[in-house]
Amino acid sequence: MAKELLKREQVAVEDTWAIEDIYATEEAFLADADKVEKMSEELEKFTESYLSESGIHLLEYYKKLEEIYIVIDKVLGYAERNADVDTSNTHYQALDGKVVTLYYKLQELTAPIDSYIVAMDDAKIAQFFKDVPELENYKVTIEDVRRLKPHTLSSEMEALLAATSDMGSAVDKVYGLLENADFENPTVKDEKGEMVKVSSGRFVPMLESKDVRVRRDTFKAYYARYEQYKNTFASLYEGKAKSNFFYAKARKYSSSMEAAVDANNVPKEVYYNLIEAVNENMDYLHQYMKLRKKLLGVDELHMYDVYTPMVEQEEGEITYAMAQEEIAEALKVLGDDYVSVLKQGFENRWIDKYENEGKRSGAYSAGNYSTHPFVLMNFQYNLDSEFTLAHEMGHALHSYYSSKNNNIFDSDYKIFVAEVASTCNEALLMDYLLKKTTDKRKKAYLINHFLEQFRTTLYRQTMFAEFELRTHEMVEKGEALTADVLKKVYYDLNKKYYGNDMVVDEEIAIEWARIPHFYYNFYVYQYATSFSASMAISKMILEEGKPAVDRYLKFLSGGCTKSPIDLLKDAGVDMTTKKPISDALKTFGELIQEMDQLV
Repeated sequence: MAKELLKREQVAVEDTWAIEDIYATEEAFLADADKVEKMSEELEKFTESYLSESGIHLLEYYKKLEEIYIVIDKVLGYAERNADVDTSNTHYQALDGKVVTLYYKLQELTAPIDSYIVAMDDAKIAQFFKDVPELENYKVTIEDVRRLKPHTLSSEMEALLAATSDMGSAVDKVYGLLENADFENPTVKDEKGEMVKVSSGRFVPMLESKDVRVRRDTFKAYYARYEQYKNTFASLYEGKAKSNFFYAKARKYSSSMEAAVDANNVPKEVYYNLIEAVNENMDYLHQYMKLRKKLLGVDELHMYDVYTPMVEQEEGEITYAMAQEEIAEALKVLGDDYVSVLKQGFENRWIDKYENEGKRSGAYSAGNYSTHPFVLMNFQYNLDSEFTLAHEMGHALHSYYSSKNNNIFDSDYKIFVAEVASTCNEALLMDYLLKKTTDKRKKAYLINHFLEQFRTTLYRQTMFAEFELRTHEMVEKGEALTADVLKKVYYDLNKKYYGNDMVVDEEIAIEWARIPHFYYNFYVYQYATSFSASMAISKMILEEGKPAVDRYLKFLSGGCTKSPIDLLKDAGVDMTTKKPISDALKTFGELIQEMDQLV
């Protein structure tokens, strides 16, 4: 009999997030959803001539938009959080669909207004700021809209593009439902001979098994289901890539990647620098694979062997309470206020802790401007889950400080810096755990985990970034992305990254189909750049103390009041160069040597 997951209604309240902090009742949510629709209609008065008349009218627009954003942020949060904890619940999926439609309708209404603001000449805008000092509250937002002037179309074309947004997101939604709701999870015998369903949340923990038979069976069974639907997944991926290129071309960009990074005010050279720096330091990953093969004592190292620890973990599982306690201790270096907010999150149900049937896979943090952030977890009682909790609470506190110190426009920090706070938390937790132990075996196990962070975050995410770049370039040349084409590109990248000491099993060629981040439009590279930045920042915090902490907290509170590159420069890191990436990879090489000496 397979081990079954709890149904959502069986989960203890204390293990769920406090969705009632957003709305106490569904009726209150529905009332606000209706309110958003009515308020959005009020934006129709802001014609080009009306906005151009005076700074007072421009101020009126941004005040009204701010009011709408605050409410739609709440209704989106409520609908999405409910939908994600049970993707098979059609009622909540319908509510989510209703709110998403409202959001796209709002985009449709604001798109032409943005084009009016872009079309105003610099002298008029400057005079508006002079005439109406209160407009300064929205200066960052106005300047960011006008920054994209070369890529902003006529008001009619902007309205048309905005009207396609809901349709354009259909591919993402289909992928999510296929992956999280419709797929039947395979069953595999565990170490005890019991049949276990291999869900998304259990996949990697089962690949950590000491039993090579469990690892191999899990790997083959899990990827077999993707192989069965390879043409469907290829069609979805191609649809997303074509959609990205359509919007890029419409906005006069030369490529999908350029459009994606420019939306976050990041130069495209940062993307290329990352791939180049990692490729220049590929020998470190090859050394790591050679060490892994040696320490596992295997004649052949397979793709299903990359997650199992190279040294055994000490007996006993890591409970959720233990993880919370150690994370709080590790982050004391960030000061009393930071730890106080962290504990608020732990104690006041910001977190949905455990996996249940139909729950979205993985983990995330979602900010909510009017209440507090919400963190989705699928805690698995191991070191990976402890680090995931630290990671997501890094996101949560970034959102908390950003919302606390800025209006709703300026609180929405760019995606490029979104992974810095999360991975900085992980680096500080690792430093704490390593300093806490004198036991060589435990230290080796922790270093093993740290090495895996480098492999999965810096190397693996860069490999994903290469895959995304190559496949989009193929679409841009008019080439078809069939399942076989995608599998070959992905397989060849694995061969390059993992080197000669790894048997690159044929099943890995379909792995791209299980990566939801490929539907986020050039998101993955930011894990690698953020990890590099956070390695530099955490080192400064540990070496300099308060001055570095003060710079870091200022960064967390900065929202999007500066470009992401400038915010990171203020924190002490220049991501326009290869240096942070090369320095991080040098640390990876040093850890490999230390590991080799410990065991």
